[in-house]
Amino acid sequence: MIRLSISPMPQAACAGKTTVHVGNPLFAVHCDIVQTTEKESLLRFLLWITLKVRTLYETNPTSHRWTCRHLGDTAPGKTVTLPHDAMLAEPRTALSAGGTNTGWYEGYDYEYRRTLTVPENELADTHILEFEGVYHNAEVWLNGQKAAFRPYGYTNFYVDCAPYLHAGENELRVIARNADQPNSRWYSGAGIYRPVQLWTARGAHIALNGVKIRTLSLDPAVVEVRVKTTAPGTVRLTVDDLPAMQQESDGEAVFTLTLDNARLWTPETPNLYTCRVHFADDVVTETFGVRKVEWGTDGFLLNGKRYIIQGACIHHDNGLLGAVCDPDAVARKVRLLKANGYNAIRSAHNPCSKALLTECDRQGMLVMDEYIDHWYIHKTEHDYVDYFNDWWHRDLTDMVEKDYNHPCVVLYSTGNEVSETAQKRGIALTKEMTDFLHGLDDSRPVTCGVNIFFNFLSSIGFGVYSDEKAKKEAERAEKAKQRGEKAAKKKAVGSQFFNNLAGLLGDEFMKRGATLHGCDVKTRDAFANMDIAGYNYGIYRYKHDLKKYPQRLILGSETFCNDAYKFRELAKQEPRLVGDFVWAGMDYLGEVMVGAWEYADYAETFDGGPGWVSAGSGRIDLTGKLLGEALYTRVALEADNGPYIAVCPVNHTGDRHSPSAWKMTNAMPSWSWTGCEGGKANVEVYARAARVELVLNGHTVGSKTLKNDCLAKFSIPYESGTLEAVSYDAADHEIGRCNGNDDTLTHT
Repeated sequence: MIRLSISPMPQAACAGKTTVHVGNPLFAVHCDIVQTTEKESLLRFLLWITLKVRTLYETNPTSHRWTCRHLGDTAPGKTVTLPHDAMLAEPRTALSAGGTNTGWYEGYDYEYRRTLTVPENELADTHILEFEGVYHNAEVWLNGQKAAFRPYGYTNFYVDCAPYLHAGENELRVIARNADQPNSRWYSGAGIYRPVQLWTARGAHIALNGVKIRTLSLDPAVVEVRVKTTAPGTVRLTVDDLPAMQQESDGEAVFTLTLDNARLWTPETPNLYTCRVHFADDVVTETFGVRKVEWGTDGFLLNGKRYIIQGACIHHDNGLLGAVCDPDAVARKVRLLKANGYNAIRSAHNPCSKALLTECDRQGMLVMDEYIDHWYIHKTEHDYVDYFNDWWHRDLTDMVEKDYNHPCVVLYSTGNEVSETAQKRGIALTKEMTDFLHGLDDSRPVTCGVNIFFNFLSSIGFGVYSDEKAKKEAERAEKAKQRGEKAAKKKAVGSQFFNNLAGLLGDEFMKRGATLHGCDVKTRDAFANMDIAGYNYGIYRYKHDLKKYPQRLILGSETFCNDAYKFRELAKQEPRLVGDFVWAGMDYLGEVMVGAWEYADYAETFDGGPGWVSAGSGRIDLTGKLLGEALYTRVALEADNGPYIAVCPVNHTGDRHSPSAWKMTNAMPSWSWTGCEGGKANVEVYARAARVELVLNGHTVGSKTLKNDCLAKFSIPYESGTLEAVSYDAADHEIGRCNGNDDTLTHT
């Protein structure tokens, strides 16, 4: 089929200038700011944003533009370019019903319009619209007729236009709803935030998503290509390094290819092949990788070799671009994460974009694609629960269709922190969803991220959602909004309840709580119904459960940054501990303050109010700046041995900061602290070495022996100049050296 992109380039929406809290550093979301130590990085980032937006507007043809307006408005819509995040242009106020979840952006419903011109001689052709993501409860109307409805805001879906088109101009309307707040635990964005494609074909053609490719074996490399066609006929196939071949199709043709000396796809060598399929006048091109996934008591195997999954959880937004799916921003995110020791991404907590899969294929990043944040128990009043039972089969089918040919996808996850897994109904549903995914694709394992402690707490009545309570809270909030008053703080439920507890009591509370016997009782049956047991914050259970359940594979589906070293060392000894996903790899919008350490001179109150816009949870901040935690991770996961230096804010030594269990440290790679001469400086050095030494202006100011860790902490008087870290092996030979004003490393 022919693809006509009717959303060819992304648009960054900018409306107003609002100073907001983003964890670290301080900057204005649409271009204000700056801490002295962050200026250079931030200005580079803002320049990139400026050039990006200019390029998009200059290269985007006017004929491809849509209009967007609030649903119900009578004024003409504003011209926009897809993908487009309508929520990003909305005001951020204390009256926002989304509150801390959305970063205080207000929610509205939207109407998008454009025309499609169909010549008379093309009216009988196949016309299928593909929407890669519309948030949410999308309605598609053609010429006044409702052509489609898709409630889930994160899945791609298709609209057969044929029954609704006529020759000439056709009116296309898309409604995206987001006024039903709160409907998400994080910043969702709104509108048509991912690309839209129009697929057309004349006569017999290859079915949409009709080419399926998988690796059958490696020695020799044998690849299967299945082609579905809309009519009988000859299918011709070409693949790199192989002669052309053909088969007759009776609706499906199956090719089995042997590739001698195949170039395998791995994170280190992400080799890709190109497959071209010809049928009648139709041509489909797919890229694929030769790779095979296996799992069992030997662990997670890629091409027969054990891999330790060292992953990062990410949300779908792209920082200052909002939810807009911009290919360059996605590529940058993957590149930054891989450079800092991660070999995998968890798409939290929704199916990822096609752009992300393309980049992960290209750059060699493993992917766990995740379905949803809940099943049949609400976490927010207007989330997807009301549609879940009727739509989960279709949603999972479309997720697998999207992922199938991508070598980067190695795991499916059916959900995140679904306390339903503690109930008889939820345990049965766990198996039903696992089996359904196996029926669609048996080449990848299935997991589900279960918050072990939360399963137990919810089973005894803590943090459980109530429709009645939520309705009363919503009514009170609406009345307060009409009076122009801020609504009373809502009672936290579900994951938010658990997160708030952890913020107050710390990460040890979560991890120790998960060791209670009741946590095992409330998770073991669900874990038995998935291929790999997903443990959220359960690292203290790993050794015990590996021994108790000799067939169980364990994945740290969500973990704390400070556990990276302990995880890596244990995983090297225990193959059934298959991997780890830290929360979070990169900071994201919404769920404000959950992972931020900030001080009173920057945020007068630690209440997560409208001054805050991001979570502050990333090892990499919202602008792409590496924090000390990223450098720690790089060493802990053995991407390299260090040393690296990071320094806690010297101007705030000893000051109280906002609480968070998700922050290991607020140290940053900088030794530039104007006005702090003589003040106490807390310095962290990350290295895999026997000993590290700290050198200031040529003089040794500290030395520490490392044992069962890759982190050494020093407290020294601040003195401007050059700070260096030197690492030594067991024989006291220098093996590495770095400068505290740079995150680069010079090995000796």
